[in-house]
Amino acid sequence: MNTTKELSVKESKIAYLLRLADDRLILGQRMSEWCGHGPVLEEDLALANMALDLIGHASSLYAYAAEVEDEGRDEDHFAYFRDDYEFTNLQLCELPKGDFAFTIARQFLFSSFSYFQYQQLKEAKDEQFAGMIDKHFKEVKYHLRHSRDWVLKLGDGTDESKKRMQDAFDELWMYSGELFYIDGVDEMMLAEGNGADLLSFKDEWKKLVEDTLKEATLNVPDWDQFMMTGSRTGMHTEHLGHMLAQMQFLRRSHPDADWK
Repeated sequence: MNTTKELSVKESKIAYLLRLADDRLILGQRMSEWCGHGPVLEEDLALANMALDLIGHASSLYAYAAEVEDEGRDEDHFAYFRDDYEFTNLQLCELPKGDFAFTIARQFLFSSFSYFQYQQLKEAKDEQFAGMIDKHFKEVKYHLRHSRDWVLKLGDGTDESKKRMQDAFDELWMYSGELFYIDGVDEMMLAEGNGADLLSFKDEWKKLVEDTLKEATLNVPDWDQFMMTGSRTGMHTEHLGHMLAQMQFLRRSHPDADWK
């Protein structure tokens, strides 16, 4: 690997874009599994639309990563022709969809994090990147509002909905710490004016989460419990490989097909 500053910045930028894209592709794929299975028709459509939003965000980010890389590859390569250890999405995003409460709890944790992250990224020095993020941010705000509303409804609803909502947060909590994982890629992008300072909004994010859970009459799990890590370096749960096998099968079976 060339270690000159110019190439190091380029490689960090590609890695950063892929992290953002991988999170959204994998979570969007999980969300799409609800299509036709939502609890009510209106929510079935809402979940499908959020899945399309996330996958659309991923497609734009992959396309820009391919442009920065400039090696003749496109967004399809990043989505369909990488193995599980090459993906750098958060483990939070790859977990099975679970029940409706689990899906809502996960979407709330991710959307609230994305809200603060994108607030900073839309001010990036890279105008093309900033413009893309600003466009996506409008949909992120909707995802946060929608998922937060459902946390409140289910948490302060029936005994059954409250139990399911609490169980979902309890199960997901050990994956929340990785949202704020920072390494050299993040530091490089931040130094270049094209990254988000995750620690700068961690307390604000925690307060939003805690306030929402308390308003929903739910218990806030222990922040100091064991937290999973490793996904940014290609370490994943067993669930990602199974998902990718299904998602990538057709495209890999016909790699030269014209899909237009």
